[in-house]
Amino acid sequence: MKKTTGLTHLIESTVYSLQGLKSAFKNEAAFRYEVFSACILIPLACFLASNKIELILMIGSVLLVLIVELLNSAIESVVDRIGKEYHELSGRAKDQGSAAVFIALLFVLLTWGVVILF
Repeated sequence: MKKTTGLTHLIESTVYSLQGLKSAFKNEAAFRYEVFSACILIPLACFLASNKIELILMIGSVLLVLIVELLNSAIESVVDRIGKEYHELSGRAKDQGSAAVFIALLFVLLTWGVVILF
């Protein structure tokens, strides 16, 4: 595999990233739901936030869910690639990835709750 640098590397990295987003959107229902939620919540944050810090926290918490979901999906893909048979470590990896998404979602609720209620 040829190593690239500079502008070529940036372009190739961007292409790979967009392929990953497209793949996640096509193959992961949870990611699609979270993207649709983000399409509603991000504009809503622009109206509800009182200042720039609140806006960044609200939008950042939503984007964090997407990031964690992408990582969780990557973990699940690797585990599934290794084998479909049950193994305790495979189950643990998938469960922990799911737990990370759950905590990110709790962070959205906490952030939005504090901004809206206080």
